[in-house]
Amino acid sequence: MKKQVILLMSALMLVVLAACGNSEDASGEGEKSATITFGDAGWDSIRVHNYIAGTIITEGYGHKMEVTSGSTPATTQGLREGDIDIMMEMWTDNIIEVYNEAIEKDEIMELSVNFDDNAQGFWVPTYVIEGDEERGIEPMAPELKTVKDLEKYPELFEDPQDPGKGRVIGAPSGWAVDEILATKMKTYGIDDKINYFRPGSDAAIVTSLSDAYESGEPWVGYYWSPTWVTGMYDLTLLDEPDYDKETFEKNRGTEIPPNTVTVAVNSGMEDKAPKVIEFLRNYETSSELTAEALKYMKENDASEEEAAKWWLKQHEDLWTEWVPEDVAKKVKDSL
Repeated sequence: MKKQVILLMSALMLVVLAACGNSEDASGEGEKSATITFGDAGWDSIRVHNYIAGTIITEGYGHKMEVTSGSTPATTQGLREGDIDIMMEMWTDNIIEVYNEAIEKDEIMELSVNFDDNAQGFWVPTYVIEGDEERGIEPMAPELKTVKDLEKYPELFEDPQDPGKGRVIGAPSGWAVDEILATKMKTYGIDDKINYFRPGSDAAIVTSLSDAYESGEPWVGYYWSPTWVTGMYDLTLLDEPDYDKETFEKNRGTEIPPNTVTVAVNSGMEDKAPKVIEFLRNYETSSELTAEALKYMKENDASEEEAAKWWLKQHEDLWTEWVPEDVAKKVKDSL
């Protein structure tokens, strides 16, 4: 009888110890062995957000972090199939049918809106409109407020290959926005005075803008935010009529609507790392906050991981609200 009691107590002790070993505190210690895979769809801002979230997840929750790179279609498919756990920037309007299908099939879960104040369209350096006293630049086009107003300034933005007409730098061929921009030119009736020029790549746009900006020369062209470009240079987005779905679908004759950029995870994350899901439900930034990190990265020749850690130090009041106190302390100590 005594032996049976001892054996029973030993068995109970093993059960209790096993339960303790599998229990979680707020920091998710019970999830420590899981490796979390982030998707990198190929642009700087998603990489920065990967490392902002990744630093919190590795240092605060004890997980390991991996990154899988690929195109938007490839990483989206990876998320659906579970090869990728987290996508920190799902530009939903660009993939809306696939995105909604994946949610309806319970392959992925949308946890939060990372930011939805992004903008894209035609920009000019602000000194073109307002001048820059410090640089000795006088206003060049003080009445330039809208895309339509570009027809007043063909000489200012002269096309070197077509004297007498202006030139606006568009998006590279093959980008979805290229068709939108080209149609806008016709809709606003400025294509007879301003040529729409397709550069070879994003890098070609940046080179064109940077050369003009550093020289204080006039420039007008396509870009989007948040990027290090819009964070580093003082640019003004030319106005267009407020977004109207019917008009936009008919002739692109309104502003391009902001894209809802979400944080989404594979549905398997509910079992794999539930505490991480709780954290990501609180994850919310803005285009301006994102651009700060991108600007820091560019100005300091920093990596995305270095920029993310700088950002976490700068915005402790924000991200500490996303996580429990013990997690926040671990992350702060690591920084």
